[in-house]
Amino acid sequence: ALAPLDSAPGGGQGTAMPIARIAGGIDPLVRLLALAIVLASVLPVTAEYRPTAQAVSNGAIFLLFLLNGMRLPRAEVLRGIVHMRFLAPLALWSFLAMGFAGWGLARVGEVLALPQQVALGLLFLGILPSTVQSATAYSSLAGGNVAVSVVAAAVLNVLGVFLSAPLFSLLAGSEAAPFDLAALERIALILLLPFAIGQLVQGRAGHLVRDHRRIATWMDRTAIAIAVYVAFSGAVEQGLWQRVGLGDWGVLLALVGVFLVVGFVGAWLLGGLLELRRDDRIAFLFAGAQKSIALGAPLASVLFPPAVAGLLLLPVLTYHLLQLVISAPLAGRLNRPPAAPA
Repeated sequence: ALAPLDSAPGGGQGTAMPIARIAGGIDPLVRLLALAIVLASVLPVTAEYRPTAQAVSNGAIFLLFLLNGMRLPRAEVLRGIVHMRFLAPLALWSFLAMGFAGWGLARVGEVLALPQQVALGLLFLGILPSTVQSATAYSSLAGGNVAVSVVAAAVLNVLGVFLSAPLFSLLAGSEAAPFDLAALERIALILLLPFAIGQLVQGRAGHLVRDHRRIATWMDRTAIAIAVYVAFSGAVEQGLWQRVGLGDWGVLLALVGVFLVVGFVGAWLLGGLLELRRDDRIAFLFAGAQKSIALGAPLASVLFPPAVAGLLLLPVLTYHLLQLVISAPLAGRLNRPPAAPA
């Protein structure tokens, strides 16, 4: 398969191969999200077709949470709840401490003249739970406690379905982010109901997800990409790229950079204060610092119209990309045994 590149004239091996290697090393979800953003920018869903596109997005999100319900063993959730010395501080850190950090950075963003909904996206980022797959993967690469990492990330995501939206509304204020009966009904119907169905049929149908893990994973990624595409289409139609200029991007990158320092340094220091074993501390680090686009995109899509959801997701998408860039070398560094005292 590599022969055409190796034999390409004009130094193809020197240019095409590194590009192929770089592209192959990028997380598949990041590639899908980039494709969704580019497609939404050049070919957005117009107002005429937006209801249909939103229905497709809601259907994809329903399927995503159905698969999550089928995939997540109930025994793991129960086992994680028992490990309260690890889980309770992690939940408080992930939702409350990071939520208040997001609230503070959102206020700074408003002072620095970020568009209001982009600034609110920093708060939305703060109240999201951890990733499941990448937090677990990097914990494993760093020599962390993989079993605890899997359970903690899974439990945080279940809690996130219940906690993230009301926390966001509480910290943002009811005028900026109303959370009413209609929002609760949408969350119940599109997020909670399919997850509950998945849990109920797990004994009989859970093997379908386990036996076809690759297909199920791509269905997950595709559902998230569809939600991002529909959200960004609405934002593009409302002038996203005109409203968010180069200066705004600079401010956003700086604030997300501060958020990354708060997330990673804070989670590591808190794990030390809790006197966790090194492998548990590593698991705490990645579960506490990473934020989940897998819940962020569906939740924004369910709670807000596409024009608002697209702007809210800008900080989430930026953080998601940068957390992967940081986590890989960090995991490698943590995997080295600590130096023996002199």
